[in-house]
Amino acid sequence: MTMPPSPPPTEQGVAARRPLPPLPPLPSPHGPASLRSPVVLGRITAALLALVVVADLFAVWTDYKQYDVASAFVGAFPGGLAGGGESLTSLLRRAEEADSLTVAAGWVQVGVLVVTAAVFLIWFRRVRINAEVFFPYGHTWSRAWVIGSWFVPILNLWRPRQIMTEIWDASRPAGTASRLGLVNTWWTFVLAEKVIGRLVLSAIRDDETPQGLRNAAVEVMILDILDIVAAVLAILVVLKLTGMQTRKAQEDPAVSGG
Repeated sequence: MTMPPSPPPTEQGVAARRPLPPLPPLPSPHGPASLRSPVVLGRITAALLALVVVADLFAVWTDYKQYDVASAFVGAFPGGLAGGGESLTSLLRRAEEADSLTVAAGWVQVGVLVVTAAVFLIWFRRVRINAEVFFPYGHTWSRAWVIGSWFVPILNLWRPRQIMTEIWDASRPAGTASRLGLVNTWWTFVLAEKVIGRLVLSAIRDDETPQGLRNAAVEVMILDILDIVAAVLAILVVLKLTGMQTRKAQEDPAVSGG
């Protein structure tokens, strides 16, 4: 009885020792992401936020003018004289000047705020896409929420901060602990400004007596001071995060392609 021919020798042993071909990269859950420098955008954003501070300082001065005039009305005598002997005509003229300055300050604040907000959102989206390159799967919300979260009522009280913290954590140096103190402090002042702003608007609408106007001037002044602090903290956040991403792109071989 003849045996069937043996199969030709194989290279199973050799093949088993060969490295497996690399797997294709997993697709990003948020779409294609490319790394771009945020330095120029960051500097422009910081400069515009500095203009916000200047505009708010101008507004604080006009708030004090309003407070001073309202205090004079509160202390006015029935005979038509204000405390210190100021005539009613002079007082009314000062009130008109204070109103004109307040209107001018409001327009300056709105104009600077609109431009700054637009550039800030462009920078915010840029650093978010960079963060996807650093850590593609560390972001809960889609890119649409990077801008949209600021405009949705109620959600804008916390979601922008959540997106910022995820960007911050993805951008920090590898092996370092998460430090969100600056982000949390900035967002605390942002929320304080929102809450006090609503209260101030209600106070201005509901009480137009001299005493009420004086109180409203104080509240508006506090609101503008909070905005100054929030803008200064925002400058620090922008510069810090921009620097973190720049260093990570330069030093991390997995990101820089080294």
